[in-house]
Amino acid sequence: MNRRVRRLGFFASLAAASIALTSCAGLSAFGEELSRAWQGVPATFTSYDQAGNPIDEVHGTSFRVARDTRFDTTEVGSDGKTSTTPGEVLLISIGDSHISHVGSSACLVQDGLDPIGDAADYVKFSNSQPGMPWLNDLREKFQNQWHGRSKTILIRSQDGKPISVFAGNAVEVFATDVPKSTWFRVDGKMLWCYRVDYTTYDTKLLSSP
Repeated sequence: MNRRVRRLGFFASLAAASIALTSCAGLSAFGEELSRAWQGVPATFTSYDQAGNPIDEVHGTSFRVARDTRFDTTEVGSDGKTSTTPGEVLLISIGDSHISHVGSSACLVQDGLDPIGDAADYVKFSNSQPGMPWLNDLREKFQNQWHGRSKTILIRSQDGKPISVFAGNAVEVFATDVPKSTWFRVDGKMLWCYRVDYTTYDTKLLSSP
């Protein structure tokens, strides 16, 4: 193993350790979750049928979406260990009221974040740039933890029908405790998606010849 390869391995390990310990985006996300628990966010909640058509659209100035833990199930296995399966019912706080939702596709979009258009039925592009996949993957994870990348998000219904497209210069993605949901932060705004099909692209790919 030559010196250059050892050096690359050292810096890769160092970067991975930095990601695992803490991150600017991770700490900020934790702070945002606390803020939502206390005061919510101004947003619009929309659910969609299988064809991508809106079923309902609700705007509020104090939204928070969480898993309704009343629908979690707990079982004791033959080995005596207890396991909990998270429920898929949403507990949606709006002002001093609540909405419950399960099943159909839904998005919560914070005020100030607007779609740039409808999702495409078909996307095609090519890319001939050489790369080093393991390093490329590491960079993606690192940038997501710190400041995001310029990305375009195509959202479709569970049947693949177009819903909308969002884009931002700094897009980060986070897991949530709600099954089949994803939280995107797009230029500091919240886009929360439940039971949708989606694809994210580095925006520069979409301008490839």
